Amino acid sequence: YQFNPAFFQTTVTAQILLKALTNLPHTDFTLCKCMIDQAHVSAMTCVCGGALLLGTPTPLTLLLGGQEERPIRQILYLGELLETCHFQSFWQALDENMELLDGITGFEDSVRKFICHVVGITYQHIDRWLLAEMLGDLSEAQLKVWMSKYGWTEPEPGRIFICNQEESIKPKNIVEKIDFDSGFWGAGDLPVLSLGDPP
Repeated sequence: YQFNPAFFQTTVTAQILLKALTNLPHTDFTLCKCMIDQAHVSAMTCVCGGALLLGTPTPLTLLLGGQEERPIRQILYLGELLETCHFQSFWQALDENMELLDGITGFEDSVRKFICHVVGITYQHIDRWLLAEMLGDLSEAQLKVWMSKYGWTEPEPGRIFICNQEESIKPKNIVEKIDFDSGFWGAGDLPVLSLGDPP
């Protein structure tokens, strides 16, 4: 579509973007987004980008613009919510637009996997209600499945232990490979430059 914008198809583009969202935190979604002609996403960038910078996600109803590109704008908005960790807003917006997921199997679980990744690198402890809400208002049984999948425990009621972040820090040894014998001159070894006779 980048080189042949005349062949642009909204439904195909929407499916590609949704599939790319299932691969977060990898950069597939960003790469796909960059390949779409700006005419199809300009309203989204102006309205949604500014609102999210202020920390207040914009409702999808404000992003309608042209009806043909509406699904693309909605998916870009959903992606923006995920990339900025507005997980509760993401699930609300998705509930209002479930028709976007027609033909995409495993989308919600892929998003939950991404959210668990973010939680795992961000939190040491998290409230049980907050985790359930971030994962899309999961039932008790569903939450236990995701907790066991990631090895998270509940040492005290209502509080989930994710991991000890201090134990997961991996120090990196930086080795400088500079040979001081080759390429460095001592003060007495500097070449003398002749500027010629003064005028």
